[in-house]
Amino acid sequence: MKKITPFLWFDTQAEEAMNFYVSLFKNSKVNSVSRGPDGRAFTVSFELDGQEFIGLNAGPQFKFNEAVSMFVNCEDQAEVDYFWNALIANGGEESMCGWLKDRFGLSWQIVPKQLGQLMGDPDQVKAGRVMEAMLKMRKIVVADLQMAYDGK
Repeated sequence: MKKITPFLWFDTQAEEAMNFYVSLFKNSKVNSVSRGPDGRAFTVSFELDGQEFIGLNAGPQFKFNEAVSMFVNCEDQAEVDYFWNALIANGGEESMCGWLKDRFGLSWQIVPKQLGQLMGDPDQVKAGRVMEAMLKMRKIVVADLQMAYDGK
């Protein structure tokens, strides 16, 4: 186990969430599932693209909120679309600026690498147009960012 591992508190869906997340990300796997006397999962351990996670089924006392989110750095629009569509399916919720909540309530940021490149341009006018365009988006659309950057 790595020195620091994200630990996710679920009501009852840790195993379902783990299986869903592992199915989405390449180079991912289930490490272990420990079960209680009733046979239901108590803790789960898994990796998403090499990052370890632990999930716990511990009841409804605590809920996820936007103070903590998973940031997914996407290569291109196709990857943005893939993660966005999969994570909002079956009860997820879109938010603004590339943020969403999946059906388990966990917040995600689905961000194309082009956003950082365009917003990091030393030309503050171009970078500002990109920022303005992004602030109006739910899912980030690379072509629209590029159009804003180009002043179109």
